[in-house]
Amino acid sequence: MWISSKDAESRGIRNGDEVKVFNDRGETIIQARVTERIMPGVVALGEGAWYRPDENGRDRAGSANILTRDHYSPGGAFPVNTSLVEVERFIKED
Repeated sequence: MWISSKDAESRGIRNGDEVKVFNDRGETIIQARVTERIMPGVVALGEGAWYRPDENGRDRAGSANILTRDHYSPGGAFPVNTSLVEVERFIKED
């Protein structure tokens, strides 16, 4: 998942750290790519991952589908290009 260096710094995230990307629909754990190539306040999570939940129900494959609505937009398409999410450094629980 791409995150700006400004947003990463404020969250204590370094390049390569595992992060939790979440909202009220679900959460996924993925590796952070800290970059200047994305503006602050925005993250990018690529497509193509298969849903792979762990024992706590968290997706461990970076599937964006877990974060999106499963409803059509008024125009008839799925609104999967934008979702409001929060990101935090993932600390594995023992």
